[in-house]
Amino acid sequence: MRYPLNLAVGCLLLSPCTGPRPVEAEVELPAGLRNLRLLYKDNFESDSTARWEPTDATAWRIESIGDNRVYSQFKRRSKYEPPVRSPYNRSLLRDVIVGDLVLDVRLQSTIPDYGHRDLCLFFGYQDASHFYYVHLGKKADDHANQIFIVDGKPRKKISITSTPGTNWDDQWHHARVVRLVATGEIRVYFDDMRKPIMTARDRSFVWGRVGVGSFDDTGRFDDMRLHGCPVPMQPRR
Repeated sequence: MRYPLNLAVGCLLLSPCTGPRPVEAEVELPAGLRNLRLLYKDNFESDSTARWEPTDATAWRIESIGDNRVYSQFKRRSKYEPPVRSPYNRSLLRDVIVGDLVLDVRLQSTIPDYGHRDLCLFFGYQDASHFYYVHLGKKADDHANQIFIVDGKPRKKISITSTPGTNWDDQWHHARVVRLVATGEIRVYFDDMRKPIMTARDRSFVWGRVGVGSFDDTGRFDDMRLHGCPVPMQPRR
């Protein structure tokens, strides 16, 4: 069951959603969202993945890169077949259900360069057939470098604006997803936090989990910050 929109709007106003901005929040949030709570923070230095739920645990591990540790999805095709056409590689944060959100993560593509080189960020995840995801693809088309909805059928592009592609190299980058449930607004940023590279507007899912992964490539993730409005999970009907 999806929350009625009036409940989604209400989460913006309830005290559990807002408060003084925590000192440990090391990213500058967008104007109007700077009081969202810091719900989760991880640099993976603890070597623990207990807070994460991958579709295939054999495809994910903590890796040491110099003196740094990162969360790595190192298998290109995991042992997972989605119920409808959608990404094959996904790891979701456990125990955090969120409405409004700002999701920040550093990410690195580790696949040799080709036209559809990608990484993905997931949000509004309710079950394996109902969620949103951002596909950061090397070259854009109707199935790449867009914002997508999976709503009981194969993924569908909902982007209003996008770019010709995400210019992947072998370096680390900063990605951000902003989600406002009251208006359905979705904004995606890549390195430049002032101007979004993608936008969409959809109110199908007003709560859900977040995650990281790839459609069918490999990558690493680090320094994740999730600011948001926590909401209780509701069963789907």
